[in-house]
Amino acid sequence: MSGPLDPVALTVFVVLFGLVTVLGFVAARWRQGDLDQLHEWGLGGRRFGTLISWFLLGGDLYTAYTFVALPALLFGAGAMGFFAVPYSVAIWPLLFVVFPRLWSVSHRHGYVTAADFVRRRFGSRTLALTVAVTGIVATMPYIALQLVGIEVVIAALGLHLAVTVAGFTIQLPLLIAFVILAAYTYTSGLRAPAMIAVVKDVLIYGTVLAVIIFIPVKLGGYGHIFAGVDPTKLILPPLPKGGLGAQSAYATLALGSALALFLYPHSVTGILSSSGREVIKRNAIAMPIYAVALGFISLMGYMALAAGVKSMPAYAAGFKAFGPNFAVPALLLHAFPSWMVGIAFAAIAIGALVPAAIMSIASANLFTRNVYKEYINPGCSDAQESQMAKVVSLIVKAGGLVFIIGFPQTYAIVLQLLGGIWIIQTLPAVMLGLYTRWLHPAALILGWLTGTAAGTWMAATLSFKSATYVLRIAGLAVPCYAAISALALNLLVSVALSALFNLVSRGPRADATVAEDYV
Repeated sequence: MSGPLDPVALTVFVVLFGLVTVLGFVAARWRQGDLDQLHEWGLGGRRFGTLISWFLLGGDLYTAYTFVALPALLFGAGAMGFFAVPYSVAIWPLLFVVFPRLWSVSHRHGYVTAADFVRRRFGSRTLALTVAVTGIVATMPYIALQLVGIEVVIAALGLHLAVTVAGFTIQLPLLIAFVILAAYTYTSGLRAPAMIAVVKDVLIYGTVLAVIIFIPVKLGGYGHIFAGVDPTKLILPPLPKGGLGAQSAYATLALGSALALFLYPHSVTGILSSSGREVIKRNAIAMPIYAVALGFISLMGYMALAAGVKSMPAYAAGFKAFGPNFAVPALLLHAFPSWMVGIAFAAIAIGALVPAAIMSIASANLFTRNVYKEYINPGCSDAQESQMAKVVSLIVKAGGLVFIIGFPQTYAIVLQLLGGIWIIQTLPAVMLGLYTRWLHPAALILGWLTGTAAGTWMAATLSFKSATYVLRIAGLAVPCYAAISALALNLLVSVALSALFNLVSRGPRADATVAEDYV
């Protein structure tokens, strides 16, 4: 698919991959706890301090999206891909201000998921169910994005083995990686990705340093890199007549992505696994280091253009299967010796495994606590609850495989943006709910339904190949990330109906929390 097998690169890759596999199973005995308790298996016992939480949140949020999907967007679509840089800066003040409140109330009452909080805050099982189901569904394409990253790397290494399952062709190495991921996640829970995240970040930062130093030297410096890129890809196009053009798309992509990120189940899991609210604040201060790395990584899309990877035989073969998503692997194959290629590819693959593990664990927590225990088996024991979560974590990973088989994408980043359209509809219940319970649960459900339906419809009209829908406002064409426009509808319905329902309400609604729980 991409070229001949490179024994050196493959050996380095396999050794590093084997190392993290061993760590994944050893993690079951690290900071040992009773893994028959859901909070031990799914939240690491809520005992992760500042350093481990820093690696875990970094491993959680900086993924194959960072190393494969984002540079691919700059490579193919140009400056629009830089929306991730302001987005990655805006999220940290949000984490610092808002989410210590979620940690405090969850720690006080033993909540494992955001839906647990919503259930008790608003006294509504149905509203909690919508939050849980949305979290699970929105996570599927995000897991798929991680698997795309592994798939691209495996192809770049020259491994062409494939199997056919139910009429679909899947790369055998990807299937093996999937099984390994499933096995150590099932065995060790959140402790596995937390331990592996340390190795992952060491490899990623080493690769980033090599990329920002050696590739520019090889290409003649950053000046030559930018000179080698089509000028139309270096900046956003000028505003068109009768519309806002790419500028509004860029701004809403950044804003929507920032608002959505910490609503994802895996982000909440990383937050709730911390040992204290001060740990979260310290990490919000330190995490912008990752944003710096993100800016350099995104430039790899321009480096690939300047290096002329489009004319390389390896890229031509990889592009046929993966489109622009193959740009970074092709660049690394061109610029690095074989041993460094093995390290870089291992960094990408492990950088996909860690978040995929956390995402599957977080989704399993949601299903087990807010569907299985709430509706199916309310009297389940702690051991039954934990066992169900382990099984569901396997099913969720399989769902990610279905997404990449059933929804092939020119730009893998669309998978993440699609999940954002759905998860952001839980913002009124979760994020606003941390500050007020004025919003009525029935209104929140109807607002969620309106926003989810509208956002999905917008994505469907674009054949799920883009997340930017053009609105017509007072005669202006306004390209807008569908998550933002759908959220606006959600909020409008939620606020308007809350005012109505509160007016006719017969008395105060149940709230299991008090003001002191949030500080």
